[in-house]
Amino acid sequence: MNEKAQICDLLVIGGGINGCGIARDASGRGLSVTLAEMSDLASATSSASTKLFHGGLRYLEYFEFRLVREALIERETLLRAMPHISWPMRFVLPYQKDMRFESDTPTSKLLSLFMPWMKGRRPSWLIRLGLLMYDTLGGRQILPGTQTLDLKQGPEGAPLKPLFAKAYEYSDCWVEDSRLVVLNARDAQARGAKILLRTKVVSAKSEDGIWIVTLQDVETGDTHDVRARMVVNAGGPWVGQILRQQIGSNSSDNIRLVRGSHIVIKRLFDHDKCYFFQGTDGRIMFAIPYETDFTLIGTTDNEHDDLSQKPVCTAEEKRYMIEFVNAYLKKPISEEDIVWTYSGVRPLYDDGASSATAATRDYTLKIDDSAGAPALHIFGGKITTYRRLAESALEKIGTRLAVAQGPWTAGVAMPGGDFPVDGVARLVADLRQTYPFLTDRWARRLVRAYGTEVGDIYGAARTAGDLGQDFGATLTAVEVDWLMDREFARTAEDVLWRRSKLGLRTVEASALESYMAERRAHAKDIA
Repeated sequence: MNEKAQICDLLVIGGGINGCGIARDASGRGLSVTLAEMSDLASATSSASTKLFHGGLRYLEYFEFRLVREALIERETLLRAMPHISWPMRFVLPYQKDMRFESDTPTSKLLSLFMPWMKGRRPSWLIRLGLLMYDTLGGRQILPGTQTLDLKQGPEGAPLKPLFAKAYEYSDCWVEDSRLVVLNARDAQARGAKILLRTKVVSAKSEDGIWIVTLQDVETGDTHDVRARMVVNAGGPWVGQILRQQIGSNSSDNIRLVRGSHIVIKRLFDHDKCYFFQGTDGRIMFAIPYETDFTLIGTTDNEHDDLSQKPVCTAEEKRYMIEFVNAYLKKPISEEDIVWTYSGVRPLYDDGASSATAATRDYTLKIDDSAGAPALHIFGGKITTYRRLAESALEKIGTRLAVAQGPWTAGVAMPGGDFPVDGVARLVADLRQTYPFLTDRWARRLVRAYGTEVGDIYGAARTAGDLGQDFGATLTAVEVDWLMDREFARTAEDVLWRRSKLGLRTVEASALESYMAERRAHAKDIA
């Protein structure tokens, strides 16, 4: 192989949703791509989201119409491509006329200026107007529109205080965020991308218009160089650090680090709808059905200035979320009800907003040629618009590299997602017929994780014993082997908290870690 052939087109830094989405799109257009991630896929922000494909109803108050419209359109595009890991969900917004809010959004300021008697309120007509825009801005073919609920009659009112008699119900979508990242990485790899995990970018310098990027294996300490025509900095919270330290750019662009925390408690209600709660401080809080037996509550917005400090859900944040939802709940929850917490740092583009809540969720892409070779820096973004962000990134990349093919990802199924949006029940039934030892719950978990690929994992198994070692919670050796061989998993944490959420169940984590370590050692010996 000659030296020129060893130069890849793109070196993507970061294995979160934006990095993997860009790697997939670029590989599908024929570009040669290497992706380097210093930890596991989705090990930071991309596995710590509220796990929704949503337009962002509250962003309308900030007049973020372009962002909301793009996200609303994307919901159904994404839903069709991954009906195993994403599905429609109805959201219930309880309302009562005496609700008051402290808010400095552009909408509230206008309302206070022209209708001063409305100061501190979100009147019902304003909410209906916002929901009408939400229903129409992006168009809908799959998701049903808004309707009004009588909370005195329906099951949606059962968990709530009696003072809430009315609610508005609208549509958005759930998504398994970390699995979304893994599937993008898998598809990128299938299209030719090289995915390097636990590989840190130590430095990057240009020579004759080509990047020389030094990579380090974080487990062995070994280093090697990769040559690339262009670097894509999709480092998420580390994008500014990479820009200045590894790449050495003097760009003035920066990000605002905002921590979002969540709590998980035992299941609060018996239906499958989500609650959208409005707080007196002007913020909102979701209470979402989660992993069958739990309820996910979040999120917060707090500044997080020190990246050396791992984001954790603080005692103050726990109290805040508990008090927030208890303003609505008939039966209050307490800290003792929390079974798990998680936190992530959102890398928002620093637009000079006065608060973390007001900072834009839109994305900004900047090309920098100052080092002598082109680098594309990705600021901000949200999980719903990751595919469109990738398309926008390829437009920018196309100004520096020859990109022969145009956009292609819309409507192209993710691995395992090649079935209709309403086809989950049929897949579960077919799976139980093929593998009679599966319970409905077991089969449903598999379909929601792997879609049409479950048969590739379980093969010719006829009994549960054919699946190898049982680690608990229906996790068996054949599934772990698949996750290691096909989905880049290396540790028990990768399996239990990112490839799945089986960490919430009773699983023999130490036995799993031993099994995976032994399997890695065996593979190394063979190599």
